[in-house]
Amino acid sequence: MSAVVHDAAALPPTASEGSRGRASLGLALAVLLVAFNLRLAITSLGALLDHLGDLGVSAATQGVLTSVPVVCFAAVGATAMVVTRRIGVDRGLVAALALIATGLVLRVLDGTPALIAGTAVACSGIALGNVLIPAIVKEHFPHRIGTMTGAYSAVLSLGSAVGAATTVPIADAAGSWRVGLGVWALTAVAAGIAWAPYCRRRDPQRAHVRSTSLWRSPTAWAVTLVFATQSLNAYVMMSWLPSVYADAGFSDATAGLLLATSIVIGVPFFFVAPMLAVRLRHQGHLVLALTALTAAGWVGLWIAPVGGAWVWAALLGAGGAIFPVVLAMFALRTTSSTQTGSLSTMAQSVGYLLAAGGPFLVGVLHDASGTWSAAYVLLLATAAVQVVVGYVAGRPVRITES
Repeated sequence: MSAVVHDAAALPPTASEGSRGRASLGLALAVLLVAFNLRLAITSLGALLDHLGDLGVSAATQGVLTSVPVVCFAAVGATAMVVTRRIGVDRGLVAALALIATGLVLRVLDGTPALIAGTAVACSGIALGNVLIPAIVKEHFPHRIGTMTGAYSAVLSLGSAVGAATTVPIADAAGSWRVGLGVWALTAVAAGIAWAPYCRRRDPQRAHVRSTSLWRSPTAWAVTLVFATQSLNAYVMMSWLPSVYADAGFSDATAGLLLATSIVIGVPFFFVAPMLAVRLRHQGHLVLALTALTAAGWVGLWIAPVGGAWVWAALLGAGGAIFPVVLAMFALRTTSSTQTGSLSTMAQSVGYLLAAGGPFLVGVLHDASGTWSAAYVLLLATAAVQVVVGYVAGRPVRITES
């Protein structure tokens, strides 16, 4: 293994370098604040779904609300770079934050249509941010891709946990579910203010650069499929893991705690894995290792869901670090921030579309058989696919060399 990216400077900084360092620190903090907002709209709503049902929101509407995020991730993500080629990547991120804040306010206005429309607007902003952040890291932190990818992935996960854990207490304290959901618009506004000083004018030349045809690139398709398989596993885990534990005899509270354990244990792995990825000549070995952890977690749940419950939760959480690794690949496999954005668009739009059917298919298999065995076979099959395409995606080449 040979190091291909270094995070440490070789010489002591000069005064001008120190100023640039302070600017870089401010930019990094702004990116992390943006990342904090990229799941809040989803997990805060999920935390209040049961309460909204008690208030008269129908089960059908709740189903629509849970489907909106992945639909937006696929549909809006596919158009993200078309928009940002006109206004620039940096300004595109401001637009993403504006959509998130607007949607979070809109959905607490009166009526079910506003709730659905606001969620769609906020998730559209999240979808745009999902695509743009890897391109921004590529452009502004070309020598710290691993560190920044790990940091913003960990903060994104933290934001997800904060939304899930604190929305209900905030709503209870305020005596209003609208406050519990609407308060998160403030964090989107704060992120926009933090990002504004780094929002540069659109560069017309950069905005019209034509990237390599990713659709004909084996490497681009391999990266896309890795993103799809890891997304499928993540959505299945978030959707069905509590049910798996409940069927094994755990209480609902313990089942939820086991899912939370997976998320929390994953945070340090999310931070470290991409830093390791940029130091490896071939990331396929890391994909194999992380996929093996996920597969071991599913096998453990299949064989001994009660005896090793906490171990399997930990393995699934650690294996989920494949997510920031594939985000790092967006930058590692491309030659410019524009191309990084294009690969991010392709992988996330196609990947989320392919992953969207995973939880549904697992539910169908469970209903048809009355057990989780068929679902585990499906998940282990996707793990095998992930390893194969991971070795193609992890080759030390750029897209232009494919």
